[in-house]
Amino acid sequence: MNTTQTEIEVDVEPTAIRAWAESRTIYIGLTDGRIVGFPANRFKRLKNATEAQLQEVTLRLNGFALRWESLDEDLTVPGVVAGHFQLPLESDE
Repeated sequence: MNTTQTEIEVDVEPTAIRAWAESRTIYIGLTDGRIVGFPANRFKRLKNATEAQLQEVTLRLNGFALRWESLDEDLTVPGVVAGHFQLPLESDE
């Protein structure tokens, strides 16, 4: 008798274990070892934030969300990793 084992692929949304801001870039350390960064100017509320305000980022929902309390801004980690930004990338011209 032959048995076939089927592999089931499970998509797991990325979660963050760390978040920080440096030079107007937000970085997210993910559970799978990746570090993802994006410019603050890709989101309306972050674009006008001070560097000190950007550094107030905290993790919420077991690493599924980023929160800036003073800016009243929340972003989902899976959305950021997928490249879902509010504003287009600004050119250096």
